[in-house]
Amino acid sequence: MEKESEELKGEVMSIRDLVDYQEGSVVSRQIIKKDVGTVTIFAFDKGEGLSEHTAPFDAIVNVCEGEAEVVISGNPHIVKKDEMIIMPANEPHALKANERFKMILIMIRSA
Repeated sequence: MEKESEELKGEVMSIRDLVDYQEGSVVSRQIIKKDVGTVTIFAFDKGEGLSEHTAPFDAIVNVCEGEAEVVISGNPHIVKKDEMIIMPANEPHALKANERFKMILIMIRSA
């Protein structure tokens, strides 16, 4: 995967083409992995999601196709294509695909 990520540098690409949908699944592809953070592309089939969890760092969810429900500390938010939401560090959050959707997850780590 590291070699593939290196090959992406300096190339123009479609975010939507970096991962494909799989029926009944969540598919992910990490395209940047550094000590200071990661960038991962996800494809969620309708009805799929990530169960409630917490992370020690802020994270940006940028929806590039479809629509998702993002729940942060019990508060639901609908996030659609070309919209984003910041999930605060140490607050419980979950995601669910209201329809098939793709997103970019950007995690920034700090001390």
